[in-house]
Amino acid sequence: MRIESIRNFCIIAHIDHGKSTLADRLLQMTGAVSNREFREQLLDDMDLERERGITIKSSAVTLRYEHKGEEYELNLIDTPGHVDFSYEVSRSLSACEGALLVVDATQGVEAQTVANAYQAINHNLAVIPVVNKIDLASARSEDVMHEMETVLALDSSDAICVSAKEGTGIDELLPAIVERIEPPKGDPEAPLRALVFDSEFDDYRGVIVYVRVVDGSIASGDKVRMVCTGKIADVNEVGIFTPKMTRVNRLEAGSVGYVISNIRTIHDVQIGDTLAPAKNEDVTALPGYTQPQPMVFCGLYPSNATDFESLRDAIEKYSLNDSSFRFQPETSDALGFGFRCGFLGLLHMEIARERLERENNLQLIQTAPNVTYEAVTAKGDLIRVDNPSNLPDASTIDELREPIVRLSIIIPSNHIGSMMRLGEERRGTYKSTEYLSPERVMLTYEMPLAEIIYDFYDKLKSATRGYGTMDYELIEYRASDLVRLDILVAGKRVEAFSSIVHTSEADYRGRKLVQRLRREIPRHLFEIPVQAAVGSRIIARETIRALSKNVTAKCYGGDITRKRKLWEKQREGKKRMKSIGQVQVPQEAFLAVLDVAREE
Repeated sequence: MRIESIRNFCIIAHIDHGKSTLADRLLQMTGAVSNREFREQLLDDMDLERERGITIKSSAVTLRYEHKGEEYELNLIDTPGHVDFSYEVSRSLSACEGALLVVDATQGVEAQTVANAYQAINHNLAVIPVVNKIDLASARSEDVMHEMETVLALDSSDAICVSAKEGTGIDELLPAIVERIEPPKGDPEAPLRALVFDSEFDDYRGVIVYVRVVDGSIASGDKVRMVCTGKIADVNEVGIFTPKMTRVNRLEAGSVGYVISNIRTIHDVQIGDTLAPAKNEDVTALPGYTQPQPMVFCGLYPSNATDFESLRDAIEKYSLNDSSFRFQPETSDALGFGFRCGFLGLLHMEIARERLERENNLQLIQTAPNVTYEAVTAKGDLIRVDNPSNLPDASTIDELREPIVRLSIIIPSNHIGSMMRLGEERRGTYKSTEYLSPERVMLTYEMPLAEIIYDFYDKLKSATRGYGTMDYELIEYRASDLVRLDILVAGKRVEAFSSIVHTSEADYRGRKLVQRLRREIPRHLFEIPVQAAVGSRIIARETIRALSKNVTAKCYGGDITRKRKLWEKQREGKKRMKSIGQVQVPQEAFLAVLDVAREE
């Protein structure tokens, strides 16, 4: 296929605006799948994606389309819509020349619509506005096109109105892709340069890398080099997605496909790396991607200590498929050996844990999540703290900083009051109000990330009756009055329960947490004190009573001294048990910190 006949584009939108349905319809209209093979959400092939009705991983597919007597190769990448997977969107945009910006005709421009549109514009992509769901009775296409013009500065006359569900307007959309999106810029005769934009691990074929060929071409039998890692490999197979993996003879400049080589270890592949000829040392690496900074951290431990090595293998394979995931080994007195893992958000964390358990048949214990803080010591050193238990002693800290985000919230204008109350409760600083239309408004806040990650989205939906949407971006780390809240079980600090909280919330959080742990930790044969502490100061305490046995049940009458001897023997036994006994903390208790935050 000539490079002039190739079009690379992606579909971007806010969550649930119809990206996957539109992708389904494009597959049908171009004949990529037959009616017999077709199913809803065809590109969402993960069980989790189909169960939750969301896109988690970007998916690529090559379509053939004939326009004015000429055949075109359309390489489509379907992207996620949730803010936690925005890194997937940015990587997809880097592999494309154009984007379909889909907006729901009933919902209008939402927070993630704005964020994705700006990302596409910053990547210098040709943006085609698409108004979807025009078949619904509540559709307001004219108002939505006006919003796109006002908020996104896109020409409303360029917008294409479609119904992805019914196929209306797709005949107009396909020619627009060919005519408005430029062909790839690359030199088919130059040495190979291919951008690695994704990868996965197959137990039988090793590492499979997804590439966008920028210059030259690649075929089976070629010897290639990973520019960043220096790994040299023989290419065993190249192919395209139709949407199944389909082998081809060669991938030409401008094409999107996959490469299977003799790479067997995940450490030899890096997302954003450049594939180049093995013998050519002069090839310049492509720009690649900026590594994302994880914002939410938690510990993952195997329920069965013997599964640690299985968990290590599972995490290493998962990191190949999710380049925004970070991990490092750690140990805990209560939980044993595990990993400290970093995520882009709470949904990202939840999805990662569920995938690790499902795909590898593991049972995991997850500690309470926390954000990253910065501590400035008295000597002027800057320390990044992603585990509260690693926070230095308060006497050595000159300043403790927390991450602050710029939060954009789009809500119906009649819910401004309830939204402002929520923002005030979460230590937010109000910045601006912008009316998108008489009925819809965008509020901008600066707010600590720690106040958002737990349940802010749920509270937002409740406060706006389901119509509110949000997007956020990190702006800085800002000094704040923070303390470390420790939980002591039987006098010993349990690191997995430690958290960093604002001073004004410490007493309340401590009381709620020890009350919850008193219910979650089962009774033992000895009394267990559960305490919340800030430094050396105990701020809350609950006591789990010991299991008691009536040792005098069979003593009927007689001298009281006989009963006293039995009671004394029982007291001595419990005293000895308390000094050597181990408190068994169930998995449910480790989620209590998260549950307490959600109850607030």
